[in-house]
Amino acid sequence: MNSTRRTALVAGVFFILTFVTAIAGVFAYGPVLTDANFVTGGGGADTRVLLGAFMELLLIITNIGTAVVLFPILKRQNEGLALGYVAARLVECTFILVGIVTLLAIVTLRQGVAGVDAGSLVAIGKSLVAIHNWTFLLGPGFIAGLGNGLMLGYLMYRSGLVPRRVALLGLIGGPLLAASGIAILFGLFAAGSAWQGIATVPEFLWEAFLGLWLTFKGFNPGALVAGETREARGGTGSPVEAVVAA
Repeated sequence: MNSTRRTALVAGVFFILTFVTAIAGVFAYGPVLTDANFVTGGGGADTRVLLGAFMELLLIITNIGTAVVLFPILKRQNEGLALGYVAARLVECTFILVGIVTLLAIVTLRQGVAGVDAGSLVAIGKSLVAIHNWTFLLGPGFIAGLGNGLMLGYLMYRSGLVPRRVALLGLIGGPLLAASGIAILFGLFAAGSAWQGIATVPEFLWEAFLGLWLTFKGFNPGALVAGETREARGGTGSPVEAVVAA
């Protein structure tokens, strides 16, 4: 296995793990996200929240891993956009981390509820869950649409590292996902609505395909050679030049 095939394999596994850790985290959190009185309850469910937080910490690692592993390959196509993709992943992970902290704060409140007014605790708990929900919308929603969808989709489409017809899912799904986040922000439709679900599907398919393709197929060899040739000639081109060339 050569180095580029190994890079593709590692990146693909990281993408697959982002799905596993994200979904496992949501299921593990369980009632903390849906039960307004969770913060006033007794012990017993805290372990689920802690497990969810741990899974999302792993999600942060896998998110950053996809960007770091792909960067040496993507910079041959356009170094500015490749760096932008890394930055987008870091910003997304920052939002996720803030969301983790808010739910861990609810666990802390649950463990010290003696003598505290239940109504006040419920209000604080709702506020913390609301912060978590907004971090999810702005991070894995809006920023991921720009980074994983638009930026990564464009780099993969231009380079041909993966089939271009599928990379179009990223170019379409990324803006749709980001636009749905903006629509929710301004109250055009509610979070969790059918409209948000529809807007999420292309991006979901894009990331799922990319993870499986990189894991089992790797990069297109012809595109790798073209990228290495471009890099050897001393430039990947500016973003403006790349758009003109398209």
